[in-house]
Amino acid sequence: MNLKEWAAATGISYVTARRQYAAGLLPVPTYRLGRLIMVGEPVTGAAPDAGQVVVYACVSSADQEPDLDRQVARVVTWATGQSLSVDRVVTEVGSTLGGHRKKFLALLRDPAVSTILVEHRDRFARFGAEYVEAALAAQGRRLLVVDPAEVDDDLVRDVTEILTSLCVRLYGRRAAGNRVRRAIEAATEDPA
Repeated sequence: MNLKEWAAATGISYVTARRQYAAGLLPVPTYRLGRLIMVGEPVTGAAPDAGQVVVYACVSSADQEPDLDRQVARVVTWATGQSLSVDRVVTEVGSTLGGHRKKFLALLRDPAVSTILVEHRDRFARFGAEYVEAALAAQGRRLLVVDPAEVDDDLVRDVTEILTSLCVRLYGRRAAGNRVRRAIEAATEDPA
């Protein structure tokens, strides 16, 4: 469990727990996992030659950045329940529609990474997720999707992905048009 959850469970404020952690005075063992402070001993149990287990969390825009820590906490909690030792946490801000996520591409290229954990399938690819999973499986690697509430019906998932893609294009185009309109208004506005 992370430090915030531990503080709530023990009845002390999170700020007090943070101060005790910084001073080294917490009565429980702690360790860092990415930006999170985890309470308890790190889970060990993976064979040393099994490769790294990496948690990957992604959001599409900077205003959603606070959700990264929540995603990481949920995935790490799931991994701990599955007796998986998490070696590294990778977080990124970028759209899954384009192939411009450098950190995720680096994970796919890294042969030392044997397992990539994500919360939802759409956190790593909107389309063609099956191809990514097949390519990883051919290398003896795997991608684990944590959320069990995913849509299992292929047709429903495909239609949802197409609608999401169209909405992103529509709203992105509208936002760009609004920025252009505001820029033109500001440029043509009389300063007097």
